[in-house]
Amino acid sequence: MSVEFNHTIVLSRDREESARFLAGILGPEVGEPAGMFLPVRTANGVTPDFATVDVDIPAQHYAFLVPEDEFDQILARLVADGLPLQADPHGRRPRRINRNDGGRGVYFRGPAGHGLEAFTRPYGSDPSPPLHGTTEEVPGAR
Repeated sequence: MSVEFNHTIVLSRDREESARFLAGILGPEVGEPAGMFLPVRTANGVTPDFATVDVDIPAQHYAFLVPEDEFDQILARLVADGLPLQADPHGRRPRRINRNDGGRGVYFRGPAGHGLEAFTRPYGSDPSPPLHGTTEEVPGAR
């Protein structure tokens, strides 16, 4: 099959704020506006295209697979910016990261209220490592 996911529209109150927030935390650059959309291009070419809207925005979840060596930088930016983070999408494990599938993962919220996730190993890639299902405290985290 040759189908590839190319882009998704991310509704926000302020496309500039939301796109720059995501780029500032994860590291990619904000692209040039394309009509009403402001893209943030990921390493595999998929873009969340931010759009400013004046309606109630239902929270969505956007997950980003990141290299292990970049995870520490992302985590450091979250802590430095004083952003609340947690090890699970429901916020039951605040100030912690998860160790699922032999990697690390963190959840946080963007300016539009969307749930964002950065993780280093795809789900189900290795459910049997010794740390799977555990969490770690993040020093200095909110």
